[in-house]
Amino acid sequence: MCGIVAYIGDKSAVPLLLEGLKKLEYRGYDSAGICFAGDHRLEVVKRSGKIAELENTGVLDSISSHIGIAHTRWATHGAPNEINAHPHLSCHGEIAIVHNGIIENFRSLRDMLIQEGHHFSSETDSEVLAHLIEKFYEGDLATAVVKALHNVEGTFGIAVMHKDEEQLVIARRGSPIIIGLGNHETIVASDAVSIIPHTKKVIYLKDNEIAVIGFNDCHLQNLDGQFIDSDVQEIRWNISQIEKRGFKHFMLKEIFEQPEAVQNTLRGRITNGQIKLSLNTELERVRRIVIAACGTSWHSALIGKNLIEKYTGLPTEVDYASEFRYRESLIDSTVLMIVISQSGETADTLAALRKAKSACTQTLGIINVVGSTIAREVDSGIYLHAGPEIGVASTKAFICQVITLLLLALYIKQQKGELTDPALLAKIDMIPEQIRQVAEHSDNLREIASAYYLNRNFIYLGRGINYPVALEGALKLKEISYIHAEGYPAAEMKHGPIALIDENMPVVFIATKGAVFDKVLSNMQEVKARGGQILTITDHNNPHLQELSNHLIIVPETSEDLSPLINVIPLQLLAYHIADLKGLNVDKPRNLAKSVTVE
Repeated sequence: MCGIVAYIGDKSAVPLLLEGLKKLEYRGYDSAGICFAGDHRLEVVKRSGKIAELENTGVLDSISSHIGIAHTRWATHGAPNEINAHPHLSCHGEIAIVHNGIIENFRSLRDMLIQEGHHFSSETDSEVLAHLIEKFYEGDLATAVVKALHNVEGTFGIAVMHKDEEQLVIARRGSPIIIGLGNHETIVASDAVSIIPHTKKVIYLKDNEIAVIGFNDCHLQNLDGQFIDSDVQEIRWNISQIEKRGFKHFMLKEIFEQPEAVQNTLRGRITNGQIKLSLNTELERVRRIVIAACGTSWHSALIGKNLIEKYTGLPTEVDYASEFRYRESLIDSTVLMIVISQSGETADTLAALRKAKSACTQTLGIINVVGSTIAREVDSGIYLHAGPEIGVASTKAFICQVITLLLLALYIKQQKGELTDPALLAKIDMIPEQIRQVAEHSDNLREIASAYYLNRNFIYLGRGINYPVALEGALKLKEISYIHAEGYPAAEMKHGPIALIDENMPVVFIATKGAVFDKVLSNMQEVKARGGQILTITDHNNPHLQELSNHLIIVPETSEDLSPLINVIPLQLLAYHIADLKGLNVDKPRNLAKSVTVE
């Protein structure tokens, strides 16, 4: 989850490394550091806290080195302090490394190295790599890295430099690394957002591959020392997509980008009443579907389960990827395994995918990032085309995952010989504009947020296909405001959570039209009878809702199957405004990172 940047080229490295780190800060911001080379020595500057702490030292202002590595940390092993910040140096200060991932056998490696006379400065697992490479160094850094990595168990994305070698050595296993090929320069990063300002020509490093990058060349090899042909690709995003463009936070910008994101997801996939997906999947032998995901993606999967079972008749299970990977699962060649990940690098989801493939299960990925590991390893993939999502709390990726799962359900139904109802297609076409209409009421949501931002607890309730929306609304509030919030099926409230209801407990209801509307209305009466404060998301100005609700938020009407796409928008905005009113850093909530590439 940490962010890595490395540079070698004809420009001054330090300013480019700092700018690259800033764009990666969403991956972790417990500490940051830079290492640069000059006069056959390595200099390291690092600080605890955010990148601004590093930049404000003034130490880096006059550095003119043309090669360097940098890191922003999300702490796993060792406290988030300056000592544990990257880069880490070897005993003699000749080798520097930055690392994203987890070295699972670091304790045994550390004990061995200490016995051999190595001295450690930090509590991190990453520092082991610097000393291990030093152990094998005999004048060639790339060879030493290869030998060191043969002893490593776990995941890594690393950038390594030596004081006497004008080159970078880059390697990955399980943690993303992208190499950007510019004009007389190469920039390496954990995410394309740091590369786009320099070049769109990139190499997506694969697992167990090593790149050796000099001032004028870049070659790839595997851990067996065999050279590999480079697969140069082009990034489709542009620089305007990774800038705030006048918005206070990336999260708010990304909420407002959702109409465009949905349009991009739909583009070319509905033609003349037909769903068009290019899948390498033998649907005729699929008897059951299993969906694995984490966090927000798991909530979209729950909505997908409702849609797939309704439109295809195929039994569908939703599993946390972190649980699926360690459980005895009944999967075989008759199962279609769907994995959902915005980044395409989520460690648990990737592990679930590989477990499914080992059981000869067909696999399908729903991902946003082109060239990501999951995108490469699935049998078939559907890209979201949501564009880059910088805010740690996912918004537009969730929306696009839901619409993609709907398309998939309709596609499978179509493959069974049943066409999609034109009325539903017409309503799908209206969704981007309806999302835009809800987002335009952001100021009204801020007024409502001002009445609740000091509360310590929330309950979110929904039923049917909108129960996962309640879960997602609660998660958003927790992530960025640090307010405890729980989502439940509305009917389950009376089986325990109702004990929490009093005048200090805001309860958010999703009460749009549908088969269970009257049941939700009864649940609202139960809360009202106990003095709870009710915020209601609805698509009609029902007099009973007006009577029961402290605040009524009316959204455009659509089909029940599409309602999650509309209903989640005010919940995103409510969470955003509550966090902003509390004065919190919405884009960089504490303890979180955008892409979870470790267990």
